[in-house]
Amino acid sequence: VDYLFYQNLVEVLIPDVLRPIPSSLTQAIRNFAKGLESGLTAAMIGCPQDMVNIKVTAVAAFAQTLRRYTSLNHLAQAARAVLQNSTQINQMLTDLNRVDFHNVQEQASWVCQCDGVLVQRLEADFKLTLQQQNSLEEWATWLKNVVSTVLKPYQGKPNFTKEARQFLLKWSFYSSMVIRDLTLRSAASFGSFHLIRLLYDEYMFYLIEHQVALATGETPIAVMGEKCGSSCMLDYPLDSMPSLNGGDQSYLAGLEVHIPSSKRLKMS
Repeated sequence: VDYLFYQNLVEVLIPDVLRPIPSSLTQAIRNFAKGLESGLTAAMIGCPQDMVNIKVTAVAAFAQTLRRYTSLNHLAQAARAVLQNSTQINQMLTDLNRVDFHNVQEQASWVCQCDGVLVQRLEADFKLTLQQQNSLEEWATWLKNVVSTVLKPYQGKPNFTKEARQFLLKWSFYSSMVIRDLTLRSAASFGSFHLIRLLYDEYMFYLIEHQVALATGETPIAVMGEKCGSSCMLDYPLDSMPSLNGGDQSYLAGLEVHIPSSKRLKMS
């Protein structure tokens, strides 16, 4: 009951994680989340410890969800500015076409044991979507389709949750290998890719938790609270994230990697 109540509150406060939210509301939600656990613990002094543990676990999952979703929303708005900049998109596409995806696949296949055909298809789809200069919402649809395609063979099976978690690990590993290649090449668009990677990783987590919730008949908060625990969630402090005032892109500039020419690796 607690998880269902908190899930309804999340959907009222943040009905769409990608839709812009005023910064004042974002900060208010995060301040509200910060005091939830301690406030409930103080209010339940004298109650049976088992009851306290149950209630605090649920409210901790609620608070962590609010922090995660506001962080995800903030990342989305920063990434929206990148995806609307045709110059940056063209540079990203140029840099991405220089990545040695064959080498990435060779290194990752031993660890992930993924279907090579599927990986090549995702690579081609990603490049095509980038080339079309799609909006953030269109990218979100693409990510949803990726999740649906990968998890479809496991629908209705007892190993669905396990395979969903494995996919998250594989997605993260592959994306880190691509970022590594871009770093070694001192790609001009590294900052943009880093920001996009942060957003897509976190949004993929969001999609997976909702898919697992749907498969298990639980709420997303219950899935995270009971299965994962709050310690595994990604939570970006807003004061360390990109400023959105006036479309400021200084965050991206700060992420550009500059390797002295004499020390750059020779890469074909």
